[in-house]
Amino acid sequence: MREKVKLNSKASSYYYTTSKNKRTTPNKLKFRKFDPNTRKHEEFEEGKIK
Repeated sequence: MREKVKLNSKASSYYYTTSKNKRTTPNKLKFRKFDPNTRKHEEFEEGKIK
């Protein structure tokens, strides 16, 4: 089952939304993506969508 997750930036309040398969990826996602607030690639970590 795919579940929607939020990728929160560690440097600012910007976030991306994506989905992940909980069965194949049980741990938290971490990506380096572009943050338009800081205009750099920053670390993004999974958080819950409220």
